[in-house]
Amino acid sequence: MKELRGYILANEAFIPNYGDRYRHDEMISTAFVESTVNQVISKRFVKKQQMRWTQRGAHLLLQTRVQVLNEDLRNTFCRWFPGMNVDQPAELKAA
Repeated sequence: MKELRGYILANEAFIPNYGDRYRHDEMISTAFVESTVNQVISKRFVKKQQMRWTQRGAHLLLQTRVQVLNEDLRNTFCRWFPGMNVDQPAELKAA
């Protein structure tokens, strides 16, 4: 019981308040997203597929997708390539 209490106290900020989410009509479950991701990924790992993903390739693809969804990808590229302009996308510069 002492270990459980310690775990809860250490992770308190990461434990969602489902009651509060429900009262504010916010999403409570991500099961539908997890199910979709599992279906897509498992389909790509099947040996009968023409193009299969390696575990490393799937991991890198998911990392990139998360960066896109969090709108962090441009900043990551700017860190890797300091000469890249953060403020203006390349297609706007050419116009």
